[in-house]
Amino acid sequence: MTGKNLKYMLLAVLAAFVIWFVKDAFTQPGVNKLSGDFTEVALYRNENNTGPIKRIYAVTTADTLWNQMQQYGDFMPHTKYGTTTVYFFLKGKPVPEKVYPGEQNFDVQFQEQCIARYEKDAMGQVSLVKRPFR
Repeated sequence: MTGKNLKYMLLAVLAAFVIWFVKDAFTQPGVNKLSGDFTEVALYRNENNTGPIKRIYAVTTADTLWNQMQQYGDFMPHTKYGTTTVYFFLKGKPVPEKVYPGEQNFDVQFQEQCIARYEKDAMGQVSLVKRPFR
């Protein structure tokens, strides 16, 4: 094998890897690939960039597909030592347009409409709790 052939062979292998990496980057799974027709309605994120970051979401879904809700929550951003909470509501039912920190994360009038709560805590432990919450 000559030096010229080796150079072309290495270029072909490099091009194949680049094509593979680019294809892989654009075909990653995400929330848009989940069934359930999820729509984010409200988001809260505290301004603290040096300590624990708290994220709270209110999301509507077309159906009670519990495993899809779990996957949706898993796709949500999470910061080490922070918390991520996602509240799920059925489409067409009343849903809070604002969420906020504290013991109660949205107006009490929407409590009966919430069908599930996904939480990922500061240690990365995940839970999906169906209504009623305890």
